[in-house]
Amino acid sequence: MVKITDVARHAQVSPSTVSYALSGKRPISPETRERIENSIRELGYRPHAGARSLASSRSRVLGLVLPLRKGIHVPVVMQFATSVLTAAREHDHDVLLLTQSEGEEGIIRVAESAMADAFIIMDVELEDRRLPLLRTMDRPSVLIGFPSDPAGLTCVDLDFTGAGEACVEHLASLGHRTVALVGSPPEVYVRGTGFARRVAAGFTAAADRLGLRSCVHPCPETPAAARAMAEQLLREQPSLTGVVVHNEPITQPLIDAFTAMGLRVPEDISVTAICPDEIAEQTPLPITSVSLPTAEIGTRAVNLLIAKLTGEETPEITVLPAHLTPRATTAPPPAG
Repeated sequence: MVKITDVARHAQVSPSTVSYALSGKRPISPETRERIENSIRELGYRPHAGARSLASSRSRVLGLVLPLRKGIHVPVVMQFATSVLTAAREHDHDVLLLTQSEGEEGIIRVAESAMADAFIIMDVELEDRRLPLLRTMDRPSVLIGFPSDPAGLTCVDLDFTGAGEACVEHLASLGHRTVALVGSPPEVYVRGTGFARRVAAGFTAAADRLGLRSCVHPCPETPAAARAMAEQLLREQPSLTGVVVHNEPITQPLIDAFTAMGLRVPEDISVTAICPDEIAEQTPLPITSVSLPTAEIGTRAVNLLIAKLTGEETPEITVLPAHLTPRATTAPPPAG
């Protein structure tokens, strides 16, 4: 069976451009349209019935697009997946998990085969290449995350900018004047992943507004990298007394590294984190943190998607506020 990706390859355009030409939802140049139409005739492409009429081909399956890319912390990601699965079953739907980093091609493949009625999209980048397709395809979608331009999409996520701000504001209220953000692995920033960039932006903006000295350091997710980061931070910022961690696997190793260097937490250095509550609560010293509400976000995403499937009006943007819970790892900085 000829697929839309075959047409795109033959016409030397992207699959989303073929989708635009078929749907008429975006203007296509006459030359490009003619090339696509010629490819459709030559290849004998026929849109799948499920793609032409969603209402007549319901599978009661939701596609969860979750690329397992480098730098992704799988245990936390699977919390999202579990919440989506649980919420979908409450609506009598199953979940098809797509883990390959194949972008729009994977979504098109599943949509054309009528295996899923709608899609939940994760690991959203600020300039995500899947967005043109999601804006034009005839199957609804919900994004867990925010691109730089969410117009025409349905998105839900934590206020990660507010999360970065909340951590800095908490440290500043205790009297800290030099703070650092130990962030996600470098490749997460390179991809332009929305949540990582927004935490860094909120952290830096709050530090500047409050007159704090600050720095941002991406960090690989290994204990060895955490030890090296602790040494680098203190070498570059001798007055450092407050650290924000947005990198779940290294949160405890970083605290251990500070301890091995002779620093007491929180007496000498305070640590906050952005992570699920169970991670913050189950460490030897409970960590002050902004909660990452994976269950609520996954449930909201499913509820929004089911509403779209049934024709209900849904908000384009759903932002969950950031809530910081003080625990044992933060205190006023040492005198002097």
